[in-house]
Amino acid sequence: MASLIAKSPTEGMLPLTIGALTLRDTTPARITAIAPYPGKTATVGTALKKLGLGWPAPDRAMVKGGAACLWSGRDQAFLVNAEPPATPAAAVTDLSDGWLALTIDGENAAAVLARLVPVDLSARSFPEGATARTGLGHMMVLIHRSAPAAFTLYLFRSMAATAVHELEAAMKALTARAA
Repeated sequence: MASLIAKSPTEGMLPLTIGALTLRDTTPARITAIAPYPGKTATVGTALKKLGLGWPAPDRAMVKGGAACLWSGRDQAFLVNAEPPATPAAAVTDLSDGWLALTIDGENAAAVLARLVPVDLSARSFPEGATARTGLGHMMVLIHRSAPAAFTLYLFRSMAATAVHELEAAMKALTARAA
């Protein structure tokens, strides 16, 4: 029987630094989708309080330590780096093997993403802790402003090379324009 070795889908591509911008793979150990059954959002929020989190408001994230609960759509959130609470009030799906996270940071990270996403990512419109489910090029992503000058993008693992290519091209263009 063949011996398989798990590899990151970004192996050999990241980390990448261009000018003052850095793109790196920050895929968490665990990503879980949580979708409360109709009328059960408060019950799920109470269960998440045991983790020091709660149910996030639309377009927002709740973060405690290394764990986060990110709004990812109507009646859906991604629980990151935490064991999901046992609750019969929600559908819970482990996405860990199918998703990855890329973090772009640097003073002009929002300007890089502005070339690729149809969302105003200025600090005033998209403050730290904000989330948005949107398109990046032709890929669907969940964007989380994880720090004042950093954005974490959650996307399908199969789109890793395409996402890195798109982000690298935008990083190069922005850096060249500034020079």
